[in-house]
Amino acid sequence: MDLHLHQPHLTLAKSSRYRSNEWIFRDVPSDITIEVSGVTFALHKFPLVSRSGRIRKIVSENREATISRVELLNLPGGPETFELAAKFCYGNNFEITPSNVAQLCCISDYLEMTEDFSNDNLGSRADEYLNYIVLQNLEMSVEVLQQCENLLPLADELKIVPRCIDAIASKACVEQIASSFSRLEYSNSGRLHMSRQKCESDWWIKDLSVLRIDLYQRVITAMKHRGVRPESIGESLMNYAENKLTKKSNGQQKVGHNQERLVVETIVGLLPVEKLAVPLSCLFGLLRSAMMLECSVACRLDLERRIGSQLDIATLDDLLIPSFRHDSDTLFDVDTVHRILVNFSQLDDSCGDEEDPDGSVFESDGLDSPSETALFKVSKLVDNYLAEIAPDGNLKISKFIAIAESLPAHARTVHDGLYRAIDVYLKAHQGLSELDKKRICKLIDFQKLSPEAGAHAAQNERLPLQSIVQVLYIEQLRLRNALFCSELGDIHKPPVQQQSWRINSGALSAAMSPKDNYASLRRENRELKLELARLRMRLNDLEKEHVCMKRNMEKSHSRKFMSSFSKKISKLNLFGHSSSRESTSPSRNSQRTDSKLTVRTE
Repeated sequence: MDLHLHQPHLTLAKSSRYRSNEWIFRDVPSDITIEVSGVTFALHKFPLVSRSGRIRKIVSENREATISRVELLNLPGGPETFELAAKFCYGNNFEITPSNVAQLCCISDYLEMTEDFSNDNLGSRADEYLNYIVLQNLEMSVEVLQQCENLLPLADELKIVPRCIDAIASKACVEQIASSFSRLEYSNSGRLHMSRQKCESDWWIKDLSVLRIDLYQRVITAMKHRGVRPESIGESLMNYAENKLTKKSNGQQKVGHNQERLVVETIVGLLPVEKLAVPLSCLFGLLRSAMMLECSVACRLDLERRIGSQLDIATLDDLLIPSFRHDSDTLFDVDTVHRILVNFSQLDDSCGDEEDPDGSVFESDGLDSPSETALFKVSKLVDNYLAEIAPDGNLKISKFIAIAESLPAHARTVHDGLYRAIDVYLKAHQGLSELDKKRICKLIDFQKLSPEAGAHAAQNERLPLQSIVQVLYIEQLRLRNALFCSELGDIHKPPVQQQSWRINSGALSAAMSPKDNYASLRRENRELKLELARLRMRLNDLEKEHVCMKRNMEKSHSRKFMSSFSKKISKLNLFGHSSSRESTSPSRNSQRTDSKLTVRTE
């Protein structure tokens, strides 16, 4: 927008301390000197007082002086903007642009260049350009808002900043709505639906990264009130953080860290409350930055709470947070991960209380429900995390146990991963006392070990003796149950439709997966082979007894011998159907010994 449409724009030479420009009347001597930030302007009173109410007051107070000298302190925009205002007073041409309109609005207020002193003055010209040109365009509004950073608080008092912020928020919202309508299309069935094309109406995200953090905060807050999509706000926050946190501080490390700390704390406070509005990897990145920059405790706790609410989609690399504390002797920050797990567990408990206060949650779909699926994923993640940090020689056993116990007992359906992590910890910490070994091994439910893990645990010398005995006892119980089921026959087997399992507490109930079914068949096959070998041994013993008895029968045909023969036959138990009264018989004891030996040699 041109005030006058003839002369080109004149630039200000910053190296010049004294101004004598060609647009000033050279044939008329200067009668007033204006000094702005060390730069002097030799001007004339009449053009200035005709437009500026402030200079008119100053001149009227110094009428007796032939040539007066005036210093304008804290003039907004500096010498460059004052030169433009002086040109306007002299009737010279210059162009109003988004890069100078905010300065012109502020200096016109400072010099009182309003309609009260002259019609069509600089203030009204600049304000008109701001309203009808700048605020109708989002990109221009961002540029003007950036120029206001050095004009505060005057730009705020003149409503330049609020108007630009409101224009940016409203334009972004309108563009998203228009983009949503453009993506509507009819399907083959005639129904109206939204196409899956990527939305390109968020081009403003990169433009906002040039703003200072305080103005950027006000823009994002206005966008939230206007209804801009949380995903777009989250993307803008991550783009802003990436641009601001990766810049170097030009040697001013302390000042740079303070500014970066302010950026992180502000961005965390602006995060949308909706889940998945910000990628989980970005939340972990913000958490690492907050820890490194020593942000406030509230900032870090907020990030930990947000991460805990969607921990089921995290990866092992996300949890491996380096320890940034100087007094820490561990490689990874275990305390932070423990707090995240506590947040996840508390979220699971609160969800359970809200959904089912009467306890009917146990009749749900079990593993198919989202909460149980999340528990299963997080349990595997925690076991892998424990295995990763276990080799750290400085990791205390109390912290290891705290991480393992942070999840509820029903979260782990199989304890193989936990057993592997504990085995790695015992291998890396061979100086543990027997009491500490018992403490850490109490975490394992040996009944939830797979046959392969149980066989490994039975031969693991690093485990305490009590744990090894427990593993052997459980394996013996499994073998005894398998033998009992095999002797019952197919008549007492449950039908195929009823081959499902349920936790005693009723918390989980699901059909056996193909992998578990295959492992069960392998285990039954192995147990049947053991039973077949045991039957063969009994058959060999019977054949030997029969041969011996036959020889004795040939030597003697007395009744006493026949009575002895019948007693020996009754002692032989081919199928192992011994009653509870005969549980202390020698044959029963030998059977227990055989089963124990068999378990140890598996």
